[in-house]
Amino acid sequence: MSGFLAGLCVAVLPLLAAGFWLGRRTARPQNLGDLGTPVEHATFQTLHTASLAAPPLRAGLTEETARKSARRLRSLLGTDALCLTDDRRVLAWDGVGAHHHDEIMERLAGPLDSGRGAAFRLACEVPDCPVRWAVVAPITVDDRVHGALVACAPRESAVLVRAAGEVARWVTVQLELADLDDSRTRLIEAEIKALRAQISPHFIFNSLAVIASFVRTDPERARGLLLEFADFTRYSFRRHGDFTTLADELHAIEHYLALVRARFGDRLAVTLQIAPEVLPVALPFLCLQPLVENAVKHGLEGKAGTCRIRITAQDAGAEALVVIEDDGAGMDPALLRRILAGEVSPSGGIGLSNVDDRLRQVYGDDHGLVIETAPGAGMKITVRLPKYQPGVHSAGRLPGE
Repeated sequence: MSGFLAGLCVAVLPLLAAGFWLGRRTARPQNLGDLGTPVEHATFQTLHTASLAAPPLRAGLTEETARKSARRLRSLLGTDALCLTDDRRVLAWDGVGAHHHDEIMERLAGPLDSGRGAAFRLACEVPDCPVRWAVVAPITVDDRVHGALVACAPRESAVLVRAAGEVARWVTVQLELADLDDSRTRLIEAEIKALRAQISPHFIFNSLAVIASFVRTDPERARGLLLEFADFTRYSFRRHGDFTTLADELHAIEHYLALVRARFGDRLAVTLQIAPEVLPVALPFLCLQPLVENAVKHGLEGKAGTCRIRITAQDAGAEALVVIEDDGAGMDPALLRRILAGEVSPSGGIGLSNVDDRLRQVYGDDHGLVIETAPGAGMKITVRLPKYQPGVHSAGRLPGE
């Protein structure tokens, strides 16, 4: 009996395997691979096509971005032709029937003025032209019509009207995100300008006075300090890029500290401990120097002895951890919170709220400044810099730097 069962199992196993294989082939067509059912495959293809069309539109609606995205958008709708326009002209046409340019722009006046979609028959004298109907879906951003998405097809279709409207709304979202990116860039530029304006005139005057004091007694040192001053100011007022590298920011800090040491001599003791692997990390321009300037001011203010400042930069996995610590006068935490909130701006709060705001804008609220302080207890500022963040790329140095 056991032999019979064993023989039966041997005979049935190939049949089961064949049935399983046939069932899988029936449920999932051969050309879909591991993408699942036809519905899942169609969903994936739609999302993938949309993801390819999005990046150009995130730069705004221009002739170049329209050209790059039109083919993807036509693929989403499955139409014979598709064009993107602004309020004056066709920016890009993908597919057949490009000779309808002028007719479509003439018929767009109403939809562009009202902001409402429309469908109309195309007057075509070309016998074999496959497009006979056009569906217009206005593209509206901030209550203003920027242009239109026009889908062309052989015949009128209610489904195409709805689909074109949905795709136009998706395009609108991408353009709104582009506006947000542009606004953020302008805000960062404005804050950098504001931060440059906060560079203390007293620091500049005092640095020049110190340099002048060495001109007669130590001309070589005066020359060296003048070069330090030139390098520091050139870096602070450079005009290329919103981001820099940790190495370049630390280099600027060294120039700044050389000028401060020339004035205060042994009263300032600075220790740097930098892990080489974090030097290429990109970060917002003028992000750390104001924190060091703040440490110098708090460290020397109201204190007769030596001010000790410690700057460390360590590798922390996906982040670079930068800590700036001084043993100076410290600050009331309640006052510090008001400074970071922008409610007050005392001379002691050089750049703190500006730097905190920019870090949060670039990396998110989880990456704002972490500050530990109390009156008479010094101040410790911790900055967490992700090693990779979309859109954060150093522009590199200026020629000759």
